[in-house]
Amino acid sequence: MMSRLQSFIEGEAPDSQHGNSSRGSKVTTERVALLVLCILLSAALIVIHRLSFDKIRTNKELENLKHHKMKCESNLTETLSKMKPCSTVQPTCPGPKVINDPCYKCEAGWELHGGKCYYFSISKSSWKQSRDECRAKGGDLVKIDSREEQTFLQRRLRDVMTEAEDKFWIGLTDSAVEGRWVWADRSPLNQSLKFWWGNEPDNWKGHNGEHPGGEDCARMGEKGGAKDLKCWFDAFCSNPHRSICEKALVRGKFKKVCN
Repeated sequence: MMSRLQSFIEGEAPDSQHGNSSRGSKVTTERVALLVLCILLSAALIVIHRLSFDKIRTNKELENLKHHKMKCESNLTETLSKMKPCSTVQPTCPGPKVINDPCYKCEAGWELHGGKCYYFSISKSSWKQSRDECRAKGGDLVKIDSREEQTFLQRRLRDVMTEAEDKFWIGLTDSAVEGRWVWADRSPLNQSLKFWWGNEPDNWKGHNGEHPGGEDCARMGEKGGAKDLKCWFDAFCSNPHRSICEKALVRGKFKKVCN
């Protein structure tokens, strides 16, 4: 009672101390909320900085991998260029006697290029039948591993194609999973090495939808030449086309004998 009276005498309302206490509590709560917000903001900035750092490091590692890949391809090309093909020209005697001189060659009917042997079929068959025929010859439908290989094949097909639709099967299909193109050896298509023409692959289902599964196999060739080497087309796997087979070189030997 005396305390309340004292307050009244000094000019303070009886509940002013309670109000001051409430305002103090409110200010303290706001400061705590502000502190928590600052902490969360700092944590977010740390996370963003870390993600940015990881992205920079990932990009740098990617560039290093690309550089390493280019170096490996260059070394491979250099190695292949040093591989000695088997000569079909017999030496003129007198000359040195050379026996068992190793060399590399392709079997009759196959063409040598870049360390591989290629066979361009004359007959036409479905994609699966074409692959079976390639495997029976000891190879498989071609897998295109480089821009240089695509360049060679496109130029070669311009010579052997008889008309615009005289295209050749290659070992690329999405018959297992629509849209996921893989080579015959089940390796995925390298997205930096794809040469689809125009809006291909379009998975066309026929004029009247008679092919509900769409076009699941790839063929290539452009008689008049292809801009930027883009001459791949998806087609119905059952269609008859010519094909390109490939296999490794055969190790042979020179047979030079002069007595």
